[in-house]
Amino acid sequence: MVSGASLQTKIVRKIEDIPFDQWKAVFPEAVESYSFYKSLDESGFDQFSFYYCLVYDLDKLVGIATFFLMDFHVDMAFRGIFRRVTDALKKVFPGFLSMKTLFCGLPMGQARIGFKADLEQVFEAIYAGMLKIAKDSKSAILVFKDFKPSNAELFGPLLSKHGFLRSKSLPSMAIDINFDSFEGYLKTLSSSSREGFRRKFKKISNNPSVSMEIADSLDDATNKIIHGLYLQTARQSDVEFEILPESFFKTVFGNMPNEAKLFLWRLEGRIVSFALCLISGDYFVDYYLGFDYSVAHEYNLYLVRFRDLLNWCIANKMKTYEIGQSSYEIKRRLGFNFLPLFVYTKPVSRLLEPFFKLHHRFMMFENFDPVFSHMKKVESWQSG
Repeated sequence: MVSGASLQTKIVRKIEDIPFDQWKAVFPEAVESYSFYKSLDESGFDQFSFYYCLVYDLDKLVGIATFFLMDFHVDMAFRGIFRRVTDALKKVFPGFLSMKTLFCGLPMGQARIGFKADLEQVFEAIYAGMLKIAKDSKSAILVFKDFKPSNAELFGPLLSKHGFLRSKSLPSMAIDINFDSFEGYLKTLSSSSREGFRRKFKKISNNPSVSMEIADSLDDATNKIIHGLYLQTARQSDVEFEILPESFFKTVFGNMPNEAKLFLWRLEGRIVSFALCLISGDYFVDYYLGFDYSVAHEYNLYLVRFRDLLNWCIANKMKTYEIGQSSYEIKRRLGFNFLPLFVYTKPVSRLLEPFFKLHHRFMMFENFDPVFSHMKKVESWQSG
């Protein structure tokens, strides 16, 4: 237990140590619900250690923040020759550019902090708890991961006061569903994109070899297949922040029967793609996906799954369709808009500050990923 002013901070390792009604009363509403965190605890991640920081005013819970600990490779943003050089060095020196890092947030999602009392007091108590975890775990870096602009505006001044530096993180992307048919969606695109995609979708419709189904259960054999497809896709990515254990999909699907949807695409009976999606009200998140790359390009599986998921969203009155942090160019052409995210970082030891400032200036995603040149054209990003 850590004390600060009139508040006390308690660290627990399992969300089941937090009564559900207390969590729901304090933590912000999101697709990553209590049941989602429970699934993380039960999935057996080797890559992360999870912590929950609880802030109490006497016996009343007034603040919650979630943390995870991992060995973070600080060259994750590198591309091209820089990445090839560091990858080669890591084969000789496995721990090169790897630092134990404590993150506030989720490995696969945005940082959210719940508070039901004075914001600054709750934050200071959470920060005290973070420092306690960092000391006990011998962490080298502290990170508040992926704040959306409203949270960055709320917590940014408090983080800056403690020496955290703000950077642009890889954005998420979303599309507002203000149309009532797929044809209506196509009309929202630019003329060049609209005509190009019309030709592709017409070709797809003329070859209906791939069919979609929505799973109502997930057996071990199917779980193994979709995890294999997920791994194929994860290995295609330049950024592999987390690698999911095989138990993850089945655990989420079992714990979140009303929020999790599992979509499967079959070719001649064989599963060739999947999407694990989360739903909160009328908000739809295309959370994880996987492809069989032996047929993915031939059958345009990326566009097939997008068409089918968007049609499902339209039919089920979804208002927003959010998708993750990769493959930006095709998503931009499909009409998705950038959702800016910010990351705040700080070394634990002052001895690391010179390297850390160098890293912050030259080694962040915005210096390597071309997505940021597109984002500079977006007015909302410029104002962020």
